[in-house]
Amino acid sequence: MKPEITERTTQVLVEEALAKVKSYNQYREMVAQLTQEGKSTGPNQTEALINYTMLNDRRMKRFDKTIKVDLETSQKVASVNKNITLLVVTESWCGDAAPAIPVMNKIAELNDQIELKIALRDENIELMNRFLTNGAMSIPKLIFWDDDKKEVIAVWGPRPKPAAQLVADHKARYGILLPEIKEEIQHWYNKDKGQTILKELTVLLLK
Repeated sequence: MKPEITERTTQVLVEEALAKVKSYNQYREMVAQLTQEGKSTGPNQTEALINYTMLNDRRMKRFDKTIKVDLETSQKVASVNKNITLLVVTESWCGDAAPAIPVMNKIAELNDQIELKIALRDENIELMNRFLTNGAMSIPKLIFWDDDKKEVIAVWGPRPKPAAQLVADHKARYGILLPEIKEEIQHWYNKDKGQTILKELTVLLLK
């Protein structure tokens, strides 16, 4: 008889990931260090991934400075009265993460009961496989984790809805994703200044 394989619960996988996460500041320091060393996170060290890591380091610095939170959103986030960990699964080279994670950090700064933790996808494959997007390990993937109830209360990612629609429309038009779509999405992120992500995440926090 073959031994029975017991599937591990999402709670176990989340708590396992939380034991080896980084804070936002630690993550930013790591990405800056990788940029200096000409490296990226993950097992694949390609020129493209290294270049994206360098680009993301610059983009995160810019978004840290330019993201503004309006008073109404600030008050809504501050009103959340439960202990929540925003566990984001990502990699240093992920283009969609550069504008998104600084927004997550701004939200966490508004409420002492909300904490942002960052886990690397390729170190948490089993967890990532619980939160696939159309069957793919798309990142960033944000897991809203209720620390008291030990359960997932919401999931977001990898992109805000308008950016996801840009990608869907592009694929419908051309049948594949051409390199130009990355530039198109980046223009959208720069113009939006994190406001759509801020609104989408706030809605999920208040559910």
